[in-house]
Amino acid sequence: MKRILFLLGFALIIVLVFWLGNRFGSKTVNEEILSNSLIVREISELASLEVQGTASIKRSNLENDGGWSDNLKKMFLENTVWVSVPYLAKYGVDVNEKNFKVTVSDKNILVQLPAPKLLSYELKIDRMETSNRKGLLLTQYDETYTAVQKKLYQTSRDQLTNNTHYLQQSQEKIRKIIAQYYQPFLKDHQLDVVFAEIKPGELK
Repeated sequence: MKRILFLLGFALIIVLVFWLGNRFGSKTVNEEILSNSLIVREISELASLEVQGTASIKRSNLENDGGWSDNLKKMFLENTVWVSVPYLAKYGVDVNEKNFKVTVSDKNILVQLPAPKLLSYELKIDRMETSNRKGLLLTQYDETYTAVQKKLYQTSRDQLTNNTHYLQQSQEKIRKIIAQYYQPFLKDHQLDVVFAEIKPGELK
């Protein structure tokens, strides 16, 4: 939220500068705003999409087929673990000099960006919920929880890394915020924000 307020405030400043440029007949100010790729690059990096959710996993050695052997295992050898953890994921673009470019002509503004991706993924371990059921012959102290947590992290991260819905949302958010920056110039310019295509296997 703080980043969005910062960007909106920044956009208002740009609008003010544009107005002053028109007021005093200064083309230099407007041209600098149009071609200032450093500002556009920083806007792109700040316009990240944050996603919150809950990742969960269940692991059990039971077949749950209702057979006598399964019922016997449930009493003596069951090892069922359930883990649920809230997460915070951030999507955006990782910009550098090679994959970012702003091109300005008389009527067009072209902003070229890398494809958005999962930038960070954090499990809120302090809010983790767990439950387990063990048979009478199994010890209560083993490394099952550790193994399940590792599996949960790997599986949920892979799912979010390849989530096309969130990647598309990230693109739209970046487009919207860049358009706010260039809004004063869109009466006589066309803005195109183009993202690089994601190649097969690039998401992993």
